[in-house]
Amino acid sequence: MEELLTALADPARWRLVTLLAERPRPVGVLAQLAGARQPQTTKHLQTLERAGVVASQRTGQRRVYALRPTALRDLAAALARLADDAEQAGKTFDRYGVSLHAERLAAAGAGWADGRSFRFQRSLTGDPERVWRHLTETSLLARWWTSDDLRFSELVFEARPGGRIVQEYRDADDTDGSDLVAGRAEGVVDDVLPAQRLAYRLSPLLPGGGIAFTAHVEFTLHPSGTGTDLGVHYRITDSTIDSADFVAGIEIGFGQSLDKLASTLTRSVE
Repeated sequence: MEELLTALADPARWRLVTLLAERPRPVGVLAQLAGARQPQTTKHLQTLERAGVVASQRTGQRRVYALRPTALRDLAAALARLADDAEQAGKTFDRYGVSLHAERLAAAGAGWADGRSFRFQRSLTGDPERVWRHLTETSLLARWWTSDDLRFSELVFEARPGGRIVQEYRDADDTDGSDLVAGRAEGVVDDVLPAQRLAYRLSPLLPGGGIAFTAHVEFTLHPSGTGTDLGVHYRITDSTIDSADFVAGIEIGFGQSLDKLASTLTRSVE
């Protein structure tokens, strides 16, 4: 694909492609129509042929070139897939932008978001004991507890009342830790009823180390005919003016993490 894109990127070669899309033509005629010298045109055609865009055959004293549509169709399909992916990502990006603008306007003083709550529901594959492990064991938490564009650089979850919680994450592509930490949150576990209920408090930290807000999160698990029904109640207290950017991403970000949990449980065979 890279060779194909490189071949098509040159304006002179693209002109030859458009001429050959009309009908097969010999080198001399292509050079005349393109307003170029024949040796230069031949080199361009050879580059296109190596990339699979054109084919040639000798007819008498002339070499005739024809366009091969398969390579172009493959490129068109790849671009269409990229466009589809970008469209979905763009919708999420735009949705976050709208939420971000609204929350920044609403953040007029300390406590501005206190009492704000979010509820999530997911039907998950696996019995409550299996789901519980994914909620409390760090090796399994790391698979879903952040978005695809982030990775954990530190993760602590002590599944007992009073147990510590630490989340520190970086960009997923920052494999050597050279970029700044993308975020950090610290908290404590409040209540543990294995395979039934989990409650904790977690506070995202501002760049200066202060808390942005405190999230009170409660998970409830109920067995169902196909696995486990998971309910989540997410409630905010201690909100600061600087927490607007964090609050704006809760519904989208936490929802995406739960979708990732559902996908992880469906794929895994534990």
